Amino acid sequence: MPRLANLILSGHDSLVCRLRALVPMIPRGFPPRRPRIRENVNEAIRAREVRAVFPDGTVEVLPTPQAIRKAQDLGLDLILIAPTAEPPVAKAMDYGQWQYENKKKQHEAKRKQHIIQVKELKFRPNTDDHDYDFKKNHAIRFLTEGNRVKAVVQFRGREIAHTDLGRKLLLRFATDLSQYGSMESQPRLEGRNAHVLISPVKVEKPHAPKEKEKPKPQGENGAPPASA
Repeated sequence: MPRLANLILSGHDSLVCRLRALVPMIPRGFPPRRPRIRENVNEAIRAREVRAVFPDGTVEVLPTPQAIRKAQDLGLDLILIAPTAEPPVAKAMDYGQWQYENKKKQHEAKRKQHIIQVKELKFRPNTDDHDYDFKKNHAIRFLTEGNRVKAVVQFRGREIAHTDLGRKLLLRFATDLSQYGSMESQPRLEGRNAHVLISPVKVEKPHAPKEKEKPKPQGENGAPPASA
């Protein structure tokens, strides 16, 4: 009997192994991947009809399936470029080329975009002139780059009894930077720190002076000279 039981168990194990080999293994905790659907491209366009633009410059208002077939006959995709128009505008072009151009435009826009940052400079109530000038030059650079500057005076120990020194220092700092930035508000005291925020001043670029027209040469009686 034990031998028969072992044979049955071994046969059952081999059958389970075969079944596992036939079923594809799916990692636990991860749902099966769905095929990627390209939005607003070909069959994913939900509009009934579109204003289709083709590479030869022709523009036609067609039912969407017909416009898709016409684009595919040219070896292209139909891409919805203006979904809010009436009817929506779609263009027949290569999807890979369209993706490349879109990424290029986004990269160019991101490169031109300037993110304003807050640059913090820390002082003490008894900051010496050398350290003050050093930090002031940094603040000028930050403001000319279009960033905001936060000047902070830190009080330690008994220095908190002389907050007026910190206020005077911040007002002096803002006055020295008045050509490059302006205070958003008066200096504030929060705990053991006094601070002031300075925003950059928009500097208008001077217009190039117009060239004055040269006076035309005149004859003796004020008339233009006769041509030879």
